[in-house]
Amino acid sequence: MRNPIKFNPLAAGIMLACGASLAHADPQLEEVTVTAQKREQSMQEVPVAVTAINSDQLMQNGVSDLTDIQKLSPNTTLQASRGTNSTLTAFIRGIGQQDPLWGFEPGVGIYIDDVYVARPQGAVLDILDVERVEVLRGPQGTLYGKNTIGGAVKYVTKKMTGDTELKIGGGLGSYNQRDLKVAGSTAISDTVNIGGAIASFQRDGYGENVVTGKDQYNKDIISGRIAVEWNPSEAVWVRLAGDKTVDESASKHGHRFAPGLGGEPVLDSIYDTESNMTSDNLVETSGVSLIAEWEMSDSVTVKSITAYRQGETETAIDFDSTSRPDFDVPAYYEDDQTTQEFQLIWQGDNADLVSGLYYYTGTAAGAFDAVLGYINLTQQVAGSVDTTSLSAYAHYNWQFAEAWNLSVGGRYTKDEKDAEVFKANFAGLYSPLFADKYNPGQPAAVFLGALTDYQNSDSWGQFTPHLGVDFQVNDDVLLYAKYSAGFKSGGFDMRGDASTLPSTVDGFDPETVDTYEFGVKSDLFNNRLRLNAAAFRADYDDMQVTIQQLNPGGGFSSAVLNAGQARIQGLELEATLAMTDNLLANFSLGLADTEFVEFISGGVDVSDERDMQNTPDTTAMFQLNYSVPMGNGGELVFLPTISYRADTQIFETPSILDQEAYTLVDMTATYYSAAGNWNLGLAGKNLTDEEYRVGGYGFGGAFDTGFYGAPRTIALTGSYNF
Repeated sequence: MRNPIKFNPLAAGIMLACGASLAHADPQLEEVTVTAQKREQSMQEVPVAVTAINSDQLMQNGVSDLTDIQKLSPNTTLQASRGTNSTLTAFIRGIGQQDPLWGFEPGVGIYIDDVYVARPQGAVLDILDVERVEVLRGPQGTLYGKNTIGGAVKYVTKKMTGDTELKIGGGLGSYNQRDLKVAGSTAISDTVNIGGAIASFQRDGYGENVVTGKDQYNKDIISGRIAVEWNPSEAVWVRLAGDKTVDESASKHGHRFAPGLGGEPVLDSIYDTESNMTSDNLVETSGVSLIAEWEMSDSVTVKSITAYRQGETETAIDFDSTSRPDFDVPAYYEDDQTTQEFQLIWQGDNADLVSGLYYYTGTAAGAFDAVLGYINLTQQVAGSVDTTSLSAYAHYNWQFAEAWNLSVGGRYTKDEKDAEVFKANFAGLYSPLFADKYNPGQPAAVFLGALTDYQNSDSWGQFTPHLGVDFQVNDDVLLYAKYSAGFKSGGFDMRGDASTLPSTVDGFDPETVDTYEFGVKSDLFNNRLRLNAAAFRADYDDMQVTIQQLNPGGGFSSAVLNAGQARIQGLELEATLAMTDNLLANFSLGLADTEFVEFISGGVDVSDERDMQNTPDTTAMFQLNYSVPMGNGGELVFLPTISYRADTQIFETPSILDQEAYTLVDMTATYYSAAGNWNLGLAGKNLTDEEYRVGGYGFGGAFDTGFYGAPRTIALTGSYNF
């Protein structure tokens, strides 16, 4: 069976709520293994709010990249950022990063095999050779390397077995979707395995640029990874891995809500745009990592994680979405990071410890032009920020009584940043940095004068504690309560305009969160019902708020202010019910009550006029997993899913960009062969063709543009294991 049920033919049937009479056989749910606490544990024994999706569930849900995980985890937002295909907007329990500008820190940590990905560019990871994805909600600083003030998303790849394996898969679907994946591994000696995977993801656009005829919302991605694993003994395991992704999908230009400055009408399709800018877009990300584990004894394991990652982005954003350069922004970003983490894991008879040292150094740089053709002015922004971070952490669990466990932890982080920021006015269109590519044959704009030109550095240190207690009521029920603090360092606004806000040269301060959580993990009715719930409250202080606006006299200004204090409280519920031998039901519910306690703008508290961005007050999902045994020994699994998101503000200030509540209906059917070596699936997403906005730019009137989720799509997928 491909639904996660195991059978107990001797057990009697039971009656559950809703008045449904269940089958006489007594199926039981399988154990789910996670590494949320840096070691393999049953999810039901971990006092953490975590959603785990294994490889079968990823395939049956038609998950193609990380954004598809959003519907499966309560109080979670994972979406492609406005104007991009592979930059990630991630929020968990109201905490995240809306603005993907270089130099800003994310609020949700993204990890690939324990390697932290510092920048959101390229973080919309396609699902390739994956064992599972874990979503951890709430601060995770005592266990994870950096920037998990809101939570963490872990992308866990498969370890090699030493067997020779080859798997070929792919998909054909709507909008000329053409996907191909090849993965394989083999042993080259008794102790060394080598493996890798490569994939091509191609799709025509959902819309077009009516000026150039180029695709909008297309997909053109090549991704690959290779790894060598060495097991010289049972106590030692080493993996050297490298990966690279090249995304040449077209730049997304927005859909205008109002006529342009020249009276251009609003286009009929939300996926169409009207832009003079190029559709050329390039995002390249790559990395190499060396992970080594040594079991020094039955109780002590040491682990080293060494990694280097880099990325480059060239893109174009048309804020006015017309055939004139009223508000055009060509841009490039580049970043690199080197990380080193040492872990010491000890496990005793009634206690265990996870501890570590973490070092991060990286550079993020970029530049863009704000081309304001309606006043013949270009503002150029350029700069870089070097970051060095060093932290030490420990997480100690002590079983102080037969059913009671105490967890104590802490992390001290020291961050240092050195920034260079430059902003200047130019007369004309496109500065010398971008003129040759975006305005060929025309003279570059003429330098008028600098608005911002400074170098500065700062450092911040913070200790973030953790305290928790859990009680194993019986073999099936775990209760827990905990307090965790989170920290995200300060920085410098790369867009800061010192001519209008001189204090921008001083940068902005860190933000912190104190989170209190009460939860229950339970397997009920002889493991037929898994019911996990968490209630939480987060006190969020010194929130880093980005404010951007067009100036009446020309140009635009930006400020990042520690303007906000917020209170976030809510409830999360995840349930799985084995209704019959062949029918499984999944349900999740996230409730978030958010309130700004203080929001200072212009010296005035406007908290009553603000609300949390990208945090609907309700998220919900319900699905059925129905498995039908076939006469030839195969199996057919049907998976209908309904997911709901309540009204959502795109930014803290209410605007025309905000999205009303919407519901998505998905349906997949997957056939598994009797031998288990091949499968064939049909996946339908957004079957009601719902139109919903996932981002936008709001500069008023002709400069209000939106970006949207995918329309109805249907794809035929399959894979074969040789």
